[in-house]
Amino acid sequence: MFLWAAGAAVLTFAFTFAVRRFALVTGILDLPGGPRKIHSRATPLLGGVAIFMGFTATLITAALITGAIVRPDAVSWRMLVGVLVGGAMLVVGGALDDKYGLPPRRQLLFPVIATVVVIISGVEVSKLTNPWGGIILLTAPLSGLVVFPYLMGTTYATKLFDGLDGLVTGIAAIGALLIMGLALTARYHQPDVALIAAIAAGAFIGFLPWNFHPARIFLGEGGALLAGYLLGVLSVISGAKIAVALMALGVAVVDAAWVIIRRLSRRTPLSGGDRQHLHHRLLDAGFTQRTAVVFLWFISASFGAATLFLQSAGKLVAFTLLALTTITVGVAAILKRKKMSPAPHGEGRGARG
Repeated sequence: MFLWAAGAAVLTFAFTFAVRRFALVTGILDLPGGPRKIHSRATPLLGGVAIFMGFTATLITAALITGAIVRPDAVSWRMLVGVLVGGAMLVVGGALDDKYGLPPRRQLLFPVIATVVVIISGVEVSKLTNPWGGIILLTAPLSGLVVFPYLMGTTYATKLFDGLDGLVTGIAAIGALLIMGLALTARYHQPDVALIAAIAAGAFIGFLPWNFHPARIFLGEGGALLAGYLLGVLSVISGAKIAVALMALGVAVVDAAWVIIRRLSRRTPLSGGDRQHLHHRLLDAGFTQRTAVVFLWFISASFGAATLFLQSAGKLVAFTLLALTTITVGVAAILKRKKMSPAPHGEGRGARG
């Protein structure tokens, strides 16, 4: 399993070199300038293409050679193809947006199609654990009504949170590793899910050396969407890892909710951008890009790991604590900023969301 993860990392690292050269030649770059961007030089986009290529090549090879994935008691070929087709839709749509700057409505089309494809392929939630006791059984139509907003939420949470070099890449790797760890426990024993999660983690880890500050290539629209999409899909396929994915993505989810509520209250477009994200507030409070990213990784990893040892009610309490922690950090950063004089920031990626 770890060899497959290492293989995905090596392939993604190599693909990133080629994709970066392609982006430079074709001029698919994130240019500096504007109030939201904090990088000082033109940086290639399309990082999601390299991650998807490394993930897909390794996953298909592992499925064909090991037989550990596509079995009657595991993930079916139909589901696997659906997940990959959905991912391809996000990457293609993201590449088009990186190149041409699509309007928000057209950007939204690709995640919607990707999510619908995944649901049609058979990715569903058959039951939900009630935090106060008992199981809630879901029929296929009800499952779709649950899975669609859930996947759209995880997909857009990472898109909105993609504001610092390596931030979303690292959170995606952490989330995939946590899902892998839980799938390997005797309680769940899902080697198929664990293998897919390991390959996903390896793909993001292979991209990280290129993406950590100072980034030589950015995730781009497709990569930022792909991160949340894969974590969301993995948690649904496993049937019991939704809480783990939500905790790993918890900081991004709370930050996204914060952003949406603020923009609605101010009657500003949801698709617009600003410098009010948590990671921007940390920079304004004096964090460097690297320390801010590592700090947010630590929060995600800590709360995500806690779900490995908690029951349903405990997970609900943990997520509440995570939300409160995120809000507290944001408020503390605002207060600290008010006591400081503005200071220049280092190079890095500015949020597009």
